[in-house]
This record gives sequence, C-alpha cells and structure tokens, in this order.
Amino acid sequence: MPAVVCAVDFGIVIPTVEKDALTYYVNAEIEGFGVTEFMVDTGSGYTAINQRTLESLKNAGKVLLEGKVYATLANNEEIELPVYRISSIEFSGGCRITNVKSVVLPGSTRNILGLSALKKTAPFALSVDPPQLMLSRCPSMAS
Repeated sequence: MPAVVCAVDFGIVIPTVEKDALTYYVNAEIEGFGVTEFMVDTGSGYTAINQRTLESLKNAGKVLLEGKVYATLANNEEIELPVYRISSIEFSGGCRITNVKSVVLPGSTRNILGLSALKKTAPFALSVDPPQLMLSRCPSMAS
C-alpha cells in the first residue's frame, strides 16, 4: 500500500512566482554560479542548465561531466545532451541538495528544476494557490 502524504508532512516551503502560461519559478543558488531562477517542471526527468551557467560552473570547478543522454524536447525533436553533476543547489530556508544530475540545453534557455533534483526531496508538491513548492525532506537539514 502506498504511503499517504498530508500537508503537514511538507516541512519546507519555497515561495514560487507564477509567470505566463501557468509556469512556476523558484530562486535557488547554484554553488559556483550564484542565485538563479529555475522553472519548476515535474515533467522533466532532469534538471537543466544553460550554456552560460555551465561555463561559470566549469570555471569554478563545481561541475563534473557524467555522460550523455538522448532527450525528446517539447517540439518532439530528439537530441543528444551532455549530463553534468552539479555540486549543490540551495533553496531558501537552507535546503541544500547535492550531486544533482543536470543536462545542458543549448543556447541561453531558462534553467529548469526537474526530477533529478526534486526526487531528492520527495515527496514534494507544487501548490498553485498560494504558489509554493513544498518539500517533505531536505538531505542537508537535520530531521
């Protein structure tokens, strides 16, 4: 029988900002880059960063190439993407997740917070009213 999760189980609440087309964004700090905005995308298997973010992380020595994956984009185009391991991503309130697998999208696209990061905090929920990302656990915080 699957576990039942109640609202009280989400001890970490991260404010989100709703933007056009019902997309939700959170701010987080990537170690070696700084604070950046991530679009929350529970349909994305990987967290994704753009080229500019990758270059900063490489210069800071806070990213490690892991391999490549094939991904299907929203327009159904299939492309090969490099996968890097990011040292850490920290959200407001001190929730820090480490060793986050991330693909690198070409160009200056937005950064995406996908399941490769979110599953480390599971169970999690995205509320639209009020807009917030709720995490039930944070690996860097004492329980």
